[in-house]
Amino acid sequence: MVLLADDAGYHDFGFQGSREFRTPNIDALARQGAVYTDAYATMPFCSPSRAGLLTGRYTQRFGYEFNLTQAAPKGVDPLFMGLDTSERTAADLLRSAGYATYAVGKWHLGEQPQFDPLKRGFDHFYGFAGGGSTYFPEKIAPTTITRDGVAERPARYLTDQFADEAVRDIEQSRGRPFFLYLAFNAVHAPMNARPEDEALFAAIADPQRRRLAAMTWALDRAVGKVLTALKRRGVADNTLVIFTNDNGGDRIDIGADNAPLRGTKGTLLEGGIRVPLIIRMPHGQAAARQSVPVSLMDLLPTALAAAQVAAPADLDGRSLLGTPASIAERPLFWRYDTMAAMRQGPWKLLRFPDRPPQLYDVAADSGETRDLAETYPDRTRAMLKAIFAWEGTVEHPRWHTGTFWSQEDVRRYSAEHVTAENQRIRKALFGQ
Repeated sequence: MVLLADDAGYHDFGFQGSREFRTPNIDALARQGAVYTDAYATMPFCSPSRAGLLTGRYTQRFGYEFNLTQAAPKGVDPLFMGLDTSERTAADLLRSAGYATYAVGKWHLGEQPQFDPLKRGFDHFYGFAGGGSTYFPEKIAPTTITRDGVAERPARYLTDQFADEAVRDIEQSRGRPFFLYLAFNAVHAPMNARPEDEALFAAIADPQRRRLAAMTWALDRAVGKVLTALKRRGVADNTLVIFTNDNGGDRIDIGADNAPLRGTKGTLLEGGIRVPLIIRMPHGQAAARQSVPVSLMDLLPTALAAAQVAAPADLDGRSLLGTPASIAERPLFWRYDTMAAMRQGPWKLLRFPDRPPQLYDVAADSGETRDLAETYPDRTRAMLKAIFAWEGTVEHPRWHTGTFWSQEDVRRYSAEHVTAENQRIRKALFGQ
């Protein structure tokens, strides 16, 4: 079972050190499972990150390098904008092994019919196809939320509604093994919180952070409801449970806190790609805290290993069962447009289109404050060569989101730009 948050801050959970936000259910899950301190999304924004999670592969291998937009960019055929239909998803592989497969929440992997969850291995889908939605049911357009292709207006605050639907799926699995992919849109913008939830955080002076705390509280409540359903069904001890986030926290649109990391969603800085990750193994396996670098691509082979299903040979991810020592030194790569990054062991290299490469020892300096490229020129050159070699194994992007977004994501590397944008949005939302 995958519980996926959206745009949440790396530090905005109790188990990650927050004293401002309250997440008792997620914190309890962390105490029962392994917490991976150096876990990475495959990309720094929603859509391709989800594609990497569900396929266990670098999305650049099938041209999925840019986020999906509401309208196709000029010159791009919308029929190409989605998860390549030749790619096998976790739902495809587990359904073929006899699992019931359920998807709930945000899809964001293509809106054309061929990309529909029901054609990508899922038996059931309840949620929305695009990249975002308001949370209050009275403000949601009548055709936004669908149940297996039929429009249905939700009755409750959307985070709670998705939890209710996931509980229904668990209860209806009727003894079959199941794969539940519960992809919340919380805490993605717009910043919609229930007034009664927001009132619980009156001590937080900043209205943006107060509202985000309330949205996170609702997310935690939803996670607790789903975990309780597992216990009620008597399958909690036999279920692999994963909680994570799709990319780094969005400091600009929602004011997420990524401390101690630098950067925000949309960048290849640690704050754009490092994510919280909890894995609770079946059968009460011992909890642990892991600092080895891992990727959300690893979740699929881990699930297959737990289910004793053979993994396809073309997966880039690796099973985390037992966390083999070899994982600690394997390289991890990212590329978005002309920006790229690589992590291997403690080292991380950033390649930019507009400045020299930067090298960091992120094991000792997770905030990326000390550029060591000039100190270690041989390592810098070797890692640059490795990035170029990896790029020779992937495809050209099948679509591009346009010049504006490329420029915006370059600007996001500037702390001043992030601060100014956050202040502008806070003023627009709260008049401050």
